[in-house]
Amino acid sequence: MPLTPYLLLGAPAGGDANPIAMFLPLILIFIVFYFFIIRPQKKKESTRKKMIEAIVKGDRIVTIGGIHGTINQIDETSVLVQVDNNTKLRIERSALTSVAGKE
Repeated sequence: MPLTPYLLLGAPAGGDANPIAMFLPLILIFIVFYFFIIRPQKKKESTRKKMIEAIVKGDRIVTIGGIHGTINQIDETSVLVQVDNNTKLRIERSALTSVAGKE
C-alpha cells in the first residue's frame, strides 16, 4: 500500500488556539527574567549608590581599576584620592567600587 495518499493528507487542521495559552510561556519567561536578573541588579545598584553618597574624608577606597587610596577631598562628581605620601589622583565617584572604612 503506497504512503503517498497519507502524506498528501497532512496534519489535521486544529481549532482556534487560545491566545492566552499562546502567550503564557512568554509571560512566564518575562516574570522569571525580572525576578532573577532585573530586580537583583536594581538592588545592587541602589546599594552602590548609597555607598558612594556616604563616603567621607579619610575613608579607604578601591577604584574600578584596582587603585587603593584614602579620600582627601570630596566634590560633587569627583573625589581626590591620596594614593601615597605625595601622590594624589582625582577620580570620578562612579569609578569607586568599595569603601573599606576609616584609615
